[in-house]
Amino acid sequence: MSIVVTGATGHLGRLVIDGLLEKVPAADVAAVVRNKEKAADLADRGVELRVADYSAPETLEGVFAAGDKVLLISGSEVGQRVPQHQAVIDAAQGAGVALLAYTGVLGGPDADFLLADEHKATEQAILGSGLPYTFLRNGWYHENYTENLAPVLEHGAVVQSAGAGRVASAARADYAAAAVAVLTGEGHENQAYELSGDTAWSFAEYAAELSGQTGREIAYNNVPAEVLRGILTGAGLPESFAALLVDVDGAIERGLLARTDGDLARLTGRPTTPLADAVTAALKTA
Repeated sequence: MSIVVTGATGHLGRLVIDGLLEKVPAADVAAVVRNKEKAADLADRGVELRVADYSAPETLEGVFAAGDKVLLISGSEVGQRVPQHQAVIDAAQGAGVALLAYTGVLGGPDADFLLADEHKATEQAILGSGLPYTFLRNGWYHENYTENLAPVLEHGAVVQSAGAGRVASAARADYAAAAVAVLTGEGHENQAYELSGDTAWSFAEYAAELSGQTGREIAYNNVPAEVLRGILTGAGLPESFAALLVDVDGAIERGLLARTDGDLARLTGRPTTPLADAVTAALKTA
């Protein structure tokens, strides 16, 4: 039996692998990757590499074994994720894995924004497979905002269309630690965890935090949805993706990403990383 992480060379996947290697022998960990060369460092650490592609179901044959615990990290190709995830689910079902954990979205079936649709469909497919499952319904990452500080610092403004809505985000490493806890622990079968930060913040508070740490005045400019869409497309984002991001801001304004259930801190056994810490780390490299 192995603990198998799909999408293992992505940001979240690498953090999960790091956490697993602190808990279990490398021989017990397998990484599903599309490119062996990109994952050479994982192999050097003793992690077994299993080459497969979400978009090529035939490559998933034999990737999983009976008794494996599998983490399905959601794909990054919006609009293609349902068939991609279904291919992984089918392979896991055929192999008879012991657990299929999935990184979905905060709120699960109650999330009514566009970006949640594929996650909800994936959860339904997993339920239909009859496999033991764990739904890791991840909220927003601090890094969704702090990894792209250049335009904020250049223009002295945080520009969103979320009104006074709040975001209970946490660090990507926090979500990785929760996945590790599930994959190495017991009693998580057929559970759904609503994972979010301990504290919900507003964009005005985020701008104030940036101001305090940079010593510069950073404003929060709340703009209409169509204005934000134009800004995003003007910066080079595809129209469809810009529409998704604007729709997320609408969900934030409605309070859908503000819930603080405490599941993340309970799974990891520690408080979630404060937004201020993520800002500090990001400014060191901005």
